[in-house]
Amino acid sequence: MPQTPPPKPLSNSARPVARSVARRDLLVGAAALGIAAATASLPLPAFAATPLRVGYIPIIPMTQLYVITGEGWTKDAGLTLQTTSFQSGPAMIQALASGTLDVAYVGIGPALIARSKGVKLKVVAANVIDQVALIGRGPLAKAMAGAANPAEGVKAFRAANGRRPKIGSLPAGSVPDTVLRYWMAEVAHIAPDDVEIVGMGEQPLQQALLTGAIDGASILEPILTLVKSRLQDAAIIAKAGTMFPKQPGAVLAVTEDAIAKNRDAVAELVKLHIRATAFAKSNPDRTAELVTDIIGKGLVERDVMRAALTSDATTFVDDPRVILDSTKKMQAFQQSLDQITEPVDVDTLFDFSFHDAAMGK
Repeated sequence: MPQTPPPKPLSNSARPVARSVARRDLLVGAAALGIAAATASLPLPAFAATPLRVGYIPIIPMTQLYVITGEGWTKDAGLTLQTTSFQSGPAMIQALASGTLDVAYVGIGPALIARSKGVKLKVVAANVIDQVALIGRGPLAKAMAGAANPAEGVKAFRAANGRRPKIGSLPAGSVPDTVLRYWMAEVAHIAPDDVEIVGMGEQPLQQALLTGAIDGASILEPILTLVKSRLQDAAIIAKAGTMFPKQPGAVLAVTEDAIAKNRDAVAELVKLHIRATAFAKSNPDRTAELVTDIIGKGLVERDVMRAALTSDATTFVDDPRVILDSTKKMQAFQQSLDQITEPVDVDTLFDFSFHDAAMGK
């Protein structure tokens, strides 16, 4: 049976070629392993930042949002905030109801009304408490200063001027409007017909105060400080906190749909909100700069804004539990005004889980 001849030994000329091929294969293999190891140590490609559509009213109680955006914290948190300014809470609630917003920096009053009308949203953080004070100018400030109590002051004004005092506020259902009505009914004992309440946007209200078109306003900063700085006859009639003790103010509210789809993004936003609250308290100069750039540029001097941010009517908070009981109290009063026909289970309006997680609870 024929046998297979043994392989011939490599000739001297072939041996270098074989060694060269073997070395090439070894180098290629080593290079491939090196590339793989280097690639494994590189960071993974960054995913696109999660967008959240955010509505806000351009007022001081939304300061946390201005700090977050102004300091550029969203990029590191993997967020993109697409912000839209609204002139009133009710207008923002309409946007939430239509599905064009995910997040609202809005007053607790409009949030309650929205929930009562079927808008599915959750309050995940608070912004401020005791934000509304009553300021008067000219004849009203004088009448109140000389009276034994607010009710007597209103009577004195009517006797001297032949008309009811005209008090401006934000539209019905807003926190400033609700606080004014609560103060009149429960604290000052002023009959509803003794005062003419005029609802309007923030800027028209400020102008109306400065020109004398209204006699006073239930409003928040920076209008309170700005008007006092420009009018010598303006004075605070009722301090923030006395009109509605521990009054709930603006909140961070998120739609349930946004929570379901982007829970991690909402969690990051709440973390930034808490960080911004601490920043606003400890850095008033920088905060005044950021707030002025966003809501007061060309309208409010920075030193006036700083004074407004540190006044009695600006108490920053972030824990939603701080306003739980006072929110229940506010809703009960709004029901008495027929502003809420279907009461909300306030406990289900609030979602504490994001704040608790951010605080390590």
